[in-house]
Amino acid sequence: MTDAFRAKPDLAAELIARVRAAARQEQFLEVVSAEVARARFAAHLDLAPLGPETVSLGEALGRVLAHDVLAPVDAPPFDRSNVDGFALRAADTLGASDGHPKILTLNAEVIACGHAPRLTVAPGTATSIATGGVIPRGADAVVMIEHTELLEDGAPRIELRRATAPGQFVSYAGSDIARGETLLRRGARIGSREIGMLAACGLAQIDVVRRPKVAVISTGDELIALGAPLEPARVYDSNGAIIAAAIAEAGGEPVPMGAFPDDEAKLEKAVREALAICDMVVLSGGTSKGAGDLSHTIVSRLGKPGILVHGVALKPGKPLCLGVAEGKPIAVLPGFPTSAIFTFHAFVAPVIRAHAGLPPESAETIGARVPVRISSELGREEFVLVSLIDTAEGPVAFPIGKGSGAVMSFSQADGFLAIDALASALDAGSDAQVTLIGSAAQAPDLVIMGSHDVALDVVVGALSERGFSARVLAVGSLGGVAAASRGECDVAPVHLIDPVSGQYNVHLVAPGLTLVPGWRRMQGVLFRPGDKRFEGRSGQGALQEALQAALADPSALMVNRNAGSGTRVLVDRLLGGARPPGYANQPKSHNAVAAAIAQSRADWGLAIEPVAAMYGLGFLAVAPEHYDFLVVESRRARPAVQAFLAALRDENVRARIRAIGMQPAE
Repeated sequence: MTDAFRAKPDLAAELIARVRAAARQEQFLEVVSAEVARARFAAHLDLAPLGPETVSLGEALGRVLAHDVLAPVDAPPFDRSNVDGFALRAADTLGASDGHPKILTLNAEVIACGHAPRLTVAPGTATSIATGGVIPRGADAVVMIEHTELLEDGAPRIELRRATAPGQFVSYAGSDIARGETLLRRGARIGSREIGMLAACGLAQIDVVRRPKVAVISTGDELIALGAPLEPARVYDSNGAIIAAAIAEAGGEPVPMGAFPDDEAKLEKAVREALAICDMVVLSGGTSKGAGDLSHTIVSRLGKPGILVHGVALKPGKPLCLGVAEGKPIAVLPGFPTSAIFTFHAFVAPVIRAHAGLPPESAETIGARVPVRISSELGREEFVLVSLIDTAEGPVAFPIGKGSGAVMSFSQADGFLAIDALASALDAGSDAQVTLIGSAAQAPDLVIMGSHDVALDVVVGALSERGFSARVLAVGSLGGVAAASRGECDVAPVHLIDPVSGQYNVHLVAPGLTLVPGWRRMQGVLFRPGDKRFEGRSGQGALQEALQAALADPSALMVNRNAGSGTRVLVDRLLGGARPPGYANQPKSHNAVAAAIAQSRADWGLAIEPVAAMYGLGFLAVAPEHYDFLVVESRRARPAVQAFLAALRDENVRARIRAIGMQPAE
């Protein structure tokens, strides 16, 4: 026990109690299958559509009709002309031909749209009429003006050289919509066509199913409002925005309540206020086993029947909590974004759709081959986000972003596949059913798999300006080589040094693959300004001196890179077999290395120079690195690949790459 604790024994006792509570953790009530969870939830809910509300026609788009709508008027409301021409009696045209034309006298009026006719069409006469004009009394047909000839002599007359049938070019009253018929039925989703039908009947308002109001509450001491400066150990409340948008997509009306710290009294007050004004409450965060998780405790005392599910055999999504308080559903979603969205769509969205009068959402699936082994946890059905790639052998589902906290990977995924709870892995080469996210996946024009670099975004941006879409999957240099060898991508960015020759990337060339030069970037040791082990060193031996100082200091903590990355190969070569403290910490990006050092979670590591500048870190150059591209020759002739190669040669693109701090290859 430290001197500070000895001086304040009460503080020490409180801290020890908190540590023990956190280590003990409150266990889930009972981990059940997804099917059992849905059944329990549904058994305590009335999933009928909510009551009606009247909205203006302009607000009805996308809503669901609450009642059948009967047409209050005919459409058209009168017999009208379909063409510009002359209203007449069809009987007067019988026998008309080129040899025996019929002559009709024109009445002294012109029927325009919006004007009621005054004169009756008597035998042997006709009246000029515009498209949409009311058919006058006595007329039963219309002839097109193109089929007549105006006679200039005497009284206005027309000559007609072809016979006309009764009803020609006439739309009769009610021929489109008949008064009293069912115009739209209850439960119909109102789109632009339905708006047109309702407007044609003069309906300015319509009864629709009320959208369920769904309160959105985020919980956690770490949350900070969007737009505020990001503080240490804090994250933005992205879940609040994501879930609110998902509620609207599902047909509900989100009611954002904000983010609340782990304060039991304040959080309970907010939830009770939400239940008073909303039909449903969705919280995110506070559903696992940590000592700070309060949401499920609060739900348990809001009303009967209380908590129905706390723990589902899913990955991601195990901490899900479902409850009902006096008929109103409450869902406490996991805090990590991917877990929150998966569980929202699986358990919450169906309830919102039912209350909004919408049918269950039908998921579209396609078959795809999985090219790599995906390990899984026994006992939990696991959902794995994938990107779909078209190959000559059919679609390939490449797993991305297994972490439940990954927002970007979810937004870029085409779909997900499920691994059975009784399986420990999905083997490479397996066939799987992929459930598409959103609309049917649109295959990109270009697939890039390998090491990522900030300058690569410049090239991809240039492709976008040329009308080509690209999908970039950061799988590391070795992952890119493997994908290119299997024909699963068009281009693989690489930066791997040959330990024998010391050359970059040349040793990766194989049958079917060619190497295209990209750019050069400087790799170096990153450190915080003021660190005397690195700062102020110069000259030829500066790097070795700095490394020796760091390796000799047991308090100097390094941050490594992941195996398979080009930077990791350089790190191991630089260390020469040494394994300093922090070697096992292996993030997957230059940014993660820089962030660890900037936040004092590590003291030094290898990354590229532009990242050092971005994070305000010191930089000690190690070696220039070649960032090049393996091109799959069988795909080289594709327009998108040609556009990519052209962008690498484009001087404007090269200038932008230089501005970032890279040197395009000559």
